[in-house]
Amino acid sequence: MSRRGWILFAAMCVVWGIPYLLIKIAVREIGPAELVFIRTAIGAVLLLPIALARKELRASIRPWLPLLVYTVVEIGLPWLLLSDAERHVDSSFTGLVIAGVPLVAAVLARLSSRAERLTAARVGGLLTGFAGVALLMGFHLGTGGIVPMLELVGVVVCYAAGPLIIERWLTDVPRYGVAAASLVVGAVLFAPVAVPSLPSLARTVSTGPALAALALAVICTALAFVLFFALVAEVGGVRATVITFVNPAVAVVLGFLILGEEVTVLTGVAFVLILAGSFLATRRSADSSPPSADVAGRADPAEAPAAPGH
Repeated sequence: MSRRGWILFAAMCVVWGIPYLLIKIAVREIGPAELVFIRTAIGAVLLLPIALARKELRASIRPWLPLLVYTVVEIGLPWLLLSDAERHVDSSFTGLVIAGVPLVAAVLARLSSRAERLTAARVGGLLTGFAGVALLMGFHLGTGGIVPMLELVGVVVCYAAGPLIIERWLTDVPRYGVAAASLVVGAVLFAPVAVPSLPSLARTVSTGPALAALALAVICTALAFVLFFALVAEVGGVRATVITFVNPAVAVVLGFLILGEEVTVLTGVAFVLILAGSFLATRRSADSSPPSADVAGRADPAEAPAAPGH
């Protein structure tokens, strides 16, 4: 991997490792629906000029129904559930549970395509990874309650389903157009609930949660999409997905250092099981064909999964 590729990779590991910390801080004073609206609205304002300059927006809204479904599944619903869950559970715990997305994605890919074979290694990886998730959630069930756990399961399923929607109905749609259009749609969907409460929220919210919400929109949404697409263009979609294995570690470290969240031996064991299972369940088999290349010789960005919302 080139030096530029390593820099982009490191940046993405941080950018999509910090949302859980920022959400935890923001929801202290900002409601889940309001937080999602702020994030999508500001993100849309920042990404729309890029999509318009690249002439990608019109092509993205043409398949409006798949775009609407993608927005709900990959942005609207998981961001709402994630924000609500983090009012009750630690940010580090949330990051570790979300690390199970590749496991669910592997199962959904197998259910939706006969081409996805479940080899012995993949089955072993799925069992190992799900054992780690079960261990983690079982240990925290008494502290967080059943509702946040179900919400996090919903987030994992949504994040895993999003790339399948892209693959089946939006493969040929320009990527910046999809990102910008989905954020616009997300903001419109949450506006009726969030906008009426914004004036009172502006008067009462303190600096910490306000800055956390702003960072979520600017860094973890708009900038994150730009960096992710640049990373895919540089190293290919397959390599780019490796950030999924590093983000949870960033979330755990930040939760421990900044919020003083507890990190136990069980947390470490569950983390190892989830990552090992995800690696085994999602790695390409020896007979898999390599990603197609564009004229520059790099992997085709269309080979990349949808950028996860985080």
